[in-house]
Amino acid sequence: MFLARRELWFSKGRFLLIGFIIVLISWLVFVLSGLGNGLSDLGAAAIRYSDMDIALFEEEAEFSLNKSTLSEDIMDEVVTLPGVEQVTGVGTSTGSILMGDSDEESGKKTTVYFIGINPDSFLEPDVSLGEGLTKSNDSQIIMDSSLMDEGYAVGDTVRLSGSDMELLIGGFADNQLLNHLPAVYLPLETLREIKYAVPGSDMGINKPINAIFVKGTDLDVESVGSKISGVEVGTKKDTLNGVPGYTAENGTISLMLWLLIFISAFVVAIFFYVLTTQKVHQFGVMKAIGASNGFVIKSVVSQVFLLSSISILIGIGLTYLTVLVLPDGMPFNLLPNMVVIYAFVLLGTSMVGTLFSINSIIKIDPLTALRRAE
Repeated sequence: MFLARRELWFSKGRFLLIGFIIVLISWLVFVLSGLGNGLSDLGAAAIRYSDMDIALFEEEAEFSLNKSTLSEDIMDEVVTLPGVEQVTGVGTSTGSILMGDSDEESGKKTTVYFIGINPDSFLEPDVSLGEGLTKSNDSQIIMDSSLMDEGYAVGDTVRLSGSDMELLIGGFADNQLLNHLPAVYLPLETLREIKYAVPGSDMGINKPINAIFVKGTDLDVESVGSKISGVEVGTKKDTLNGVPGYTAENGTISLMLWLLIFISAFVVAIFFYVLTTQKVHQFGVMKAIGASNGFVIKSVVSQVFLLSSISILIGIGLTYLTVLVLPDGMPFNLLPNMVVIYAFVLLGTSMVGTLFSINSIIKIDPLTALRRAE
């Protein structure tokens, strides 16, 4: 390590250039990670951060809330299964709302995604402002906090577009979005009044819902599916993939990230391979005076470790500074655990890239290197 630090300081110009490249690559990786998570949240944050473990949908619904319709009565069967701790029905619908005192024609309408749940269920989000759903008031709702920017506030009354139904804003919750729309949580009975207002639209199903979300321990998808007829059972991942566009968006960002990480490893490997070939005579002298391959290799690996670690930390710092100047409307969510994971991945790929240099060091013959130096 001592030798590595000395050489880094002595040849700081060339190592600063390599470090600058690693900083830019790591900065881009972390920014893309934040953008990817932001897009994922836009598509399915309400499901992604929920406590559900498995979900039951109508057969052949492809784990899509939009395609599935079940009866809430099925919950009575589900709750008796081994490992099930909590069960709740979920109903969804899109719609438009406007301020309670706004005119239908001239008032500003906001498109939202209604999510009907049972009050006090595990799917009810923690409110950051106000209070949650209550069983005593079917008209009280929880909104995604992004709607505060639209002028909505706790205690306001909102009206459904094309309807006389009014809803009371009880509270706001952070990061509650679905299908790229802000979510509005309300009791299931209230959602049914909105969604199945037209006679016959419920298709004769008693207490219709879109899906049943289950929280529990050691739940087996196949076992639950075999015991409940007329349903398909999926994990949280299946449910997320059933959200329109979620898989495509995440796949695109993930591909870009891993390609960038692969390129960074390749670039670092080339840089250090070139540096190694330029120092063949130096390594030859070290071997001639008794330095082992292991000693020389440790010196090179230490250089890569120090340079990559410092550069990645600078990249993380630049990313958090970037967050401060991003527009409010930009979907960006930099998760700390993902920062740690990608930091170690970048460091690991940089270390793997030194294998080319190590192989060259092992092949160096002291006599040949000394003659070349002469």
